[in-house]
Amino acid sequence: MSRLALCLVIALFCPLLSASAKPNIVLIMSDDMGYSDIGCYGSEIATPNLDALANGGLKFTQFYNTARCCPTRASLLTGLSAHQAGVGHMVDAWSTKKGEAYAGDLSRRAVTIAEAMKGAGYATYMTGKWHVTGVTQPKTDADKYNWPRQRGFDRFYGTIHGAGSFFDPNTLVRDNTFISPFADPEYKPAEYYYTDAITDHAARFVTEHKVQHADQPFFLYVALTAAHWPMHAKEADIAKYKGKYDAGYDAIRAARLKKMVQLGLVDPAWQVSPQAGNWDEVDNKAWEARCMEVFAAMVDCMDQDIGHLVDALKKNGQYDNTLILFLQDNGGCAEGMGRGPKGTPRAAGPTLAPLAADYLQPDMIPKQTRDGYPMRQGKGVMPGGADTYIGYGQAWANVSNTPFREYKHWEHEGGISTPLIAHWPQGIKGRADSNLISTPTHLIDIMATCVDLGGGSYPTEYNGNQIQPMEGVSLAPIFRGEALERTQPLFWEHEGNRAIRMGDWKLVSKHPGGWELYNIPSDRTEMHDLAKDQPERVKEMSALWDAWSKRVGVLPWPLNGGEGKGKGKKNKKK
Repeated sequence: MSRLALCLVIALFCPLLSASAKPNIVLIMSDDMGYSDIGCYGSEIATPNLDALANGGLKFTQFYNTARCCPTRASLLTGLSAHQAGVGHMVDAWSTKKGEAYAGDLSRRAVTIAEAMKGAGYATYMTGKWHVTGVTQPKTDADKYNWPRQRGFDRFYGTIHGAGSFFDPNTLVRDNTFISPFADPEYKPAEYYYTDAITDHAARFVTEHKVQHADQPFFLYVALTAAHWPMHAKEADIAKYKGKYDAGYDAIRAARLKKMVQLGLVDPAWQVSPQAGNWDEVDNKAWEARCMEVFAAMVDCMDQDIGHLVDALKKNGQYDNTLILFLQDNGGCAEGMGRGPKGTPRAAGPTLAPLAADYLQPDMIPKQTRDGYPMRQGKGVMPGGADTYIGYGQAWANVSNTPFREYKHWEHEGGISTPLIAHWPQGIKGRADSNLISTPTHLIDIMATCVDLGGGSYPTEYNGNQIQPMEGVSLAPIFRGEALERTQPLFWEHEGNRAIRMGDWKLVSKHPGGWELYNIPSDRTEMHDLAKDQPERVKEMSALWDAWSKRVGVLPWPLNGGEGKGKGKKNKKK
């Protein structure tokens, strides 16, 4: 063969070889879970499938989210700060009169990972929770401009709204069409449970992709709602944890802490943050323990379903060249959803008319179950069933966030710390020493990682809009065993809570308080404030935060006119 002919053959086949070498990417995110809630990060909850992925891949110990569901999703999807992505608070749409950063709707000056990956030749799929647009009840198809199919996903099964019943979810959509879970001709499980449905459809997309697009890589975003309130779980899963939490908060937290030290996740020299709640003073221990039993069951079921998705990848020959990433959207949730005055016992039988199979209930908190039982909330109402709507409370959230301070909403480590598991047999090789990665990293890095590994290019213009440069850096060097080079600090703001992480140092503030300074390697539990001892460092870091906040459009909290204060309280239930 002549040299010219050989060159032509190489030119013809190299693109195909390059395309086939691109990894599939499966991005899995859970909801309202703390740093220590999965087994490989310290939990007593059975998560063997996530543990196996972690043991065969990498465990990031200092990976960060943005402390709240909407901002995290907006930032994850775009590689920008949540403010740049248009979701500086939630999808409550205080509107652009407060600035583009608070539009409550995913910005058109941002591209999603799906849009970027399509440009790299990927098929794109999504299942689960969207929650980056306030348009959950569109009047026309044009109103769906910020739904998943309109933001780069080829297929979608999930909910547009942010929370709801696991047995009867609201705003359920297949592709672009609302669908009742009980009148769906394509999906008829023996018992409908949303976590199962999300992952069943993810596995289905993987399988059908193999048949229909075998030569094309895919990007799959699986946005689970477990273990966000309400505490809903299947009885078989709850039964596994009966009596598991009867010893109370301190005993479970101590066991987690011991395991975390053994796993190398926690420095035993750190002073542990105080436990919220006193088990000895709990007047209804059976109810309080049941809340955590159901939470554990939700996490357990989630892990089972992730195992089914992994099995689908293996069955279709896609496992070895698939990068699987697992993370959480914020820390444990201390919100008091449904934990008010004493609730009513379950009625002996249905007291309301049953709902038609094709009825898609519209409410985040349903008024009744599908078979006619009224919804119940309040202390003493044992959670788990479809007629209950309760959160697990601050004390258990404190256990979830072991050993850190604060919760969802706040920028202390308990609010923003998440596990990140990265598993990719063909791309991440085993480490001789440890698979723990302590490099500070952030969900803004996921976009950069996907674009890098997918061989794509991040656009400067998309659909006629100028696109903001992505903020993160690719994690690919870490996968190769190399150092990550980040030139800028990491920043946070939500509801006036602020933080900046620069090297070993973190400056953080809980609204309306002042700045606190911590050396993270020696005090990641943030128990020893050094702000008064190092005023020059505080001055330097706070100036950097001020410059960042101005650049991305952060406004003082509460927003002008008091709207932030009032609506912030309301939206703590989202």
